[in-house]
Amino acid sequence: MTTRRTTTRSPYMEWAKLHSTTRFNLATSGMISLPLAELEVTIEELEINGPDSYGYAPLLEAIAQRYHVPQECVVTAMGTSLANYLALAAATDTGDEILVEQPSYDPLLSAAQYLGLEIKRFQRPAEQGFAVDLKDLERNLSSRTRVIALCNMHNPSGALAADSVLQEIARLARKHNAYVLVDEVYREMLFEAEPQSAFHLDPERFIITNSLTKAYGLSGLRCGWVLSPPELAARMWHINDVHGSTYSHPAELLSVVAFEKLSQISEKMKTLLDTNRGLLRRFLLGRDDLDFFWPEYGTIVFPRLKNGSVDDLCSLLRSEFDTTVVPGSFFESADRFRLGVGLATESVSESLAQLGRGLDAYKLKLPKMSHS
Repeated sequence: MTTRRTTTRSPYMEWAKLHSTTRFNLATSGMISLPLAELEVTIEELEINGPDSYGYAPLLEAIAQRYHVPQECVVTAMGTSLANYLALAAATDTGDEILVEQPSYDPLLSAAQYLGLEIKRFQRPAEQGFAVDLKDLERNLSSRTRVIALCNMHNPSGALAADSVLQEIARLARKHNAYVLVDEVYREMLFEAEPQSAFHLDPERFIITNSLTKAYGLSGLRCGWVLSPPELAARMWHINDVHGSTYSHPAELLSVVAFEKLSQISEKMKTLLDTNRGLLRRFLLGRDDLDFFWPEYGTIVFPRLKNGSVDDLCSLLRSEFDTTVVPGSFFESADRFRLGVGLATESVSESLAQLGRGLDAYKLKLPKMSHS
């Protein structure tokens, strides 16, 4: 099913921009914003205008070195969502078929619909810890499949797919002459000194998207990128000419500085996240109204509400408890909601306590709600 360009929208992004902010905010999936002062940049080091070319060479070099890939395989983009769009646009034509994980992240589906792609699905069942169902994936592959798309770590569950699983997906893709698009933005939350990437499993088959936005508190830089086979990378630069042409040079300069300081930033964010994940795990283990898959890494968890309506719960949380979580309907899972704990520990602690009060209040209302 495709969507007319004149009616294209991302329901999740609209909600996130207009309705997610509350005093007790558990709807964010990234880490706390990093203050500019921590990059230790002076105004003299910045310029408004830079070279007008295909990418800023020092930034391309920093990305290529970090992931040990040839520079011609790197394309910079304004965040991971635009990187996903460019990747899909370069690897497909209107009417082509792509195979996307379910549940999935709304903007990825919205981009595919905007591009006029036929979307088929493969399952990541909750009862299997949101693991990729390889048999279902293979069942739904066809000679028309151009791209298999997934997030690793998975959004919204945080599940991490092993290299062996990704290698099998690449093997299946190769049989059908398809690419494998892997959004690795949450994988950065492993905070590895030498980050791994599925790209190296099969550089001819994988297209990787990523950014500095989620793990490092640098969303405002909009520093995203794609790792892909060189011929696709060249196509992405040309597609971007139609949409954005050039990037914000001050953001490129700051992004280069950020890459130089990524080890220090990672240490700070990992310490914060380890503490917050401990709070979240204790909270979830203390609830008898929720069940959940516990991911080994990351800021997000995707619990199931055992009784009642998640939409009703979210409405109650907002109206009476000034608290926000992400309704699972944005991730094709109406009985779940997504929690994120990347903010300051004091804020996370207070927000989890408030969520607990809201859940308790909702539980008391349940008989009345179900009776009415």
